[in-house]
Amino acid sequence: MKIRDAIKAASNGVYISIEVTPNSKQSCVYGYNEWRKSIAVRVKAPPKGGKANAEIVELFSKIFRKKVEIVKGHTSSQKVIFVHSASPQEVESLLVKSLEK
Repeated sequence: MKIRDAIKAASNGVYISIEVTPNSKQSCVYGYNEWRKSIAVRVKAPPKGGKANAEIVELFSKIFRKKVEIVKGHTSSQKVIFVHSASPQEVESLLVKSLEK
C-alpha cells in the first residue's frame, strides 16, 4: 500500500488527498485508492449543510490530535485536507495505525 502517495509535505504541515463516502454505518478511515492516490474515508453524516465535512474534520482531528481543515473539494467526494504542524512520516504512521483497526 502506497499511502505515501496521498500525502504531500508543506512548510507548516501536510496535505492529504481523501475520498469520502457519506451516509455510512460508521465513521472511519478504511483503505487506500491506488488509482486515485487517495485515502478512503467513510462518515455517518449526510453530505448536506456541511455535516459530512464537519465530521471529516472531527475524525482526522482525533486521529492526528492536531488542527485539520478541508482546503479543496468542499462540495466533492474528492477532497484535500491540511493537517497543521505535522510531518509526512507522522501522518503516514498514524494513517497506517488507523487502517489496522
